[in-house]
Amino acid sequence: MNMNELNTTAQSLMSVRGMIEELQAEAEALTDRLKAAMVEQGTEALQGDGWKATWKNVNNHRFDSKSFKADHADLYSQYSKATTTTRFVLSV
Repeated sequence: MNMNELNTTAQSLMSVRGMIEELQAEAEALTDRLKAAMVEQGTEALQGDGWKATWKNVNNHRFDSKSFKADHADLYSQYSKATTTTRFVLSV
């Protein structure tokens, strides 16, 4: 790929990412409208033609590795392992 093609590709990617951000913001606003309707109606679920939305509390338990490391550094180092990943960054 020559430099002109690379520039075009990078600019297209930045444009698409901008559109994605706009769509995510729009989706969040629409979600908030549905949530507001649920609050207004005092319900955890709404249903319409071909869709159903629910919004309710979910309990979850997660391992607190930061506290475990502080309290049991020796065990943490014994059972932790390093990983390597790759990261792609496009910036202006």
